Amino acid sequence: MKGILGRKVGMTQLLTGSGEVVPVTVIEAGPCYVTQIKTPEKDGYSAVQLGFEETRTKRLSKGQVGHLRRKGLNDLPVLRKLREIRSKEVDDLALGQKLLADVFTTGDRVDVLGTSKGRGFQGAVKRHNFRGGPRTHGQSDRLRAPGASSSGTTPGRVYKGKRMAGHMGNAQVTVSNLRVVLVDAERNLLAVRGAVPGAKGGLLLITQARKQR
Repeated sequence: MKGILGRKVGMTQLLTGSGEVVPVTVIEAGPCYVTQIKTPEKDGYSAVQLGFEETRTKRLSKGQVGHLRRKGLNDLPVLRKLREIRSKEVDDLALGQKLLADVFTTGDRVDVLGTSKGRGFQGAVKRHNFRGGPRTHGQSDRLRAPGASSSGTTPGRVYKGKRMAGHMGNAQVTVSNLRVVLVDAERNLLAVRGAVPGAKGGLLLITQARKQR
């Protein structure tokens, strides 16, 4: 199982050995700790739970602290973020094991899951790339209008899922099949080619790519 939690540092560019300039996103990846291992016999499915980002005990509820103080985890620091990764390959992991950025190597393909930037309430033109109304024939106030949302007699209602104005962003987004360009285990840094979801400092889940091409 290859996976780790991290935070987005920002974007920059690296120069490869062949002289190519590559746009990359730098991620502060780990250190993470294995806080729970789930098995089909006990939990009905196979997964591993990772903890990230040390904090003070008073910042967590008693239930959260108790979860991290179970048998075999007493020496672990108090961790603020817990995320679960489904995987059938959990035999090589142990409870309390520390994971660093070197779980990945240069050239690996990864999927990065994060929360996209929130854009607030937006109209249909910005949210769904609608064209808007014509710019002539006296329609001075229809430039960014979405147009008709349905018809009267049939169906006589608005279909569920109709693209309309509403809350934009602040949703889970996964960018697939990014290539790992740099691994710095000493500084807990990963650099992946391309952009990843969210703002600087946003929490990210980096896992081995499911659909490699």
